[in-house]
Amino acid sequence: MIYSKNEIMDKYSNRLPIVTLRHLMIDEVKCIGLQFSHSRGIETLVNSLDSPKWSDKYAMPYIINTPENLSTIFKTFKGIAWVNCKYFNRDKPLSRKSEEVDLSALKAIYSSRPTCPLEYIELLERKRYSLNTARNYVSQFSAFVDYYRDRDLKDLSELDIQHYIQTIVKKGGSHSCQNLVINAIKFYFEQVLDMPRRFYEIGRRKAEQKLPLELSEGEMSKMISVTRNLKHKAILVTIYSCGLRLSELLNLKISDIQSERNLLLVRGGKGNKDRTTVLSEKTLLFLRKYYKVFKPDVYLFEGQHGHKYSAKSVHNIVKQALRDAGINKPASAHTLRHSFATHLLENGTDLRYIQELLGHSSSKTTEIYTHVSTKKLRGVVSPIENLDIEI
Repeated sequence: MIYSKNEIMDKYSNRLPIVTLRHLMIDEVKCIGLQFSHSRGIETLVNSLDSPKWSDKYAMPYIINTPENLSTIFKTFKGIAWVNCKYFNRDKPLSRKSEEVDLSALKAIYSSRPTCPLEYIELLERKRYSLNTARNYVSQFSAFVDYYRDRDLKDLSELDIQHYIQTIVKKGGSHSCQNLVINAIKFYFEQVLDMPRRFYEIGRRKAEQKLPLELSEGEMSKMISVTRNLKHKAILVTIYSCGLRLSELLNLKISDIQSERNLLLVRGGKGNKDRTTVLSEKTLLFLRKYYKVFKPDVYLFEGQHGHKYSAKSVHNIVKQALRDAGINKPASAHTLRHSFATHLLENGTDLRYIQELLGHSSSKTTEIYTHVSTKKLRGVVSPIENLDIEI
């Protein structure tokens, strides 16, 4: 039976089906794949599109990818089905709130190298990936291209990519390193070339269950006390007292300090999410003292010529403070954030509040601090103490 458009609209007036658009590459031609649950009505509308064909390989119908065909899809299914573009609209920024990123230096480095196409870096720039992430992506993708330098990347199969990942594993690459490599490769095939999913359905190694390193309250106190430079001390105080990631500290602006509410606005955190965190009275007084001396212009912590402070400088500050305090632990700036969360938990703060302050999407991420905290464990009495036995 052939349905008219009005009949289809009546049929789905209470419950709209979903048509998901997919990027496909068929015979070196970019196409639009249409995924949907079996429905004779939707099939009728798909057949009304411009020269639809069926792909056995991807198990879905498709049409040629042109602006006209894409516009026709929206007009055809308007009011009849939800057109899901989650996997199709990929050229929009990660977040419209994110600051624009200048990757001209990265382009200059790779302009004379064949290992990373310029369009790869340009897309990272348009999508506003951070400079650090862009550097990592380009570095890892370049290594991948160099590994298969005698082959055309478009001819590589999933097995080829899996083989490359295995070489990373054999070299002892960590879980995070493997994920970075996979994401860098995915970005090229999925984002730059608009290739289908078969290129990045790669099994990932399960993350190691390692407890984060943390410093005691006494160690934190000593680190801050032995740091004489006022700016350096302010940086340590801010990371620890507010539970910040390093990138969040570097992106802090003077306008983000909400002194009347004792809150700090953290913009564009992980996942490009904004949040607020605590700003203690002691921290606020210390930052006012710092501000009077250094008078930053835009960013709370600025380097030379008013630019953002560098991550390398912060790492050096933490290392120096650890040495001066006589603390022999492989701690980093991120350790101060872990210590913030652990100390809050040990002092009785509800885990849900800690999750909000840290900006964790899932409570499971925050729950790791229940394993790190030892102060409460020391107060637990073993049941053997209640047994009437002779030792």
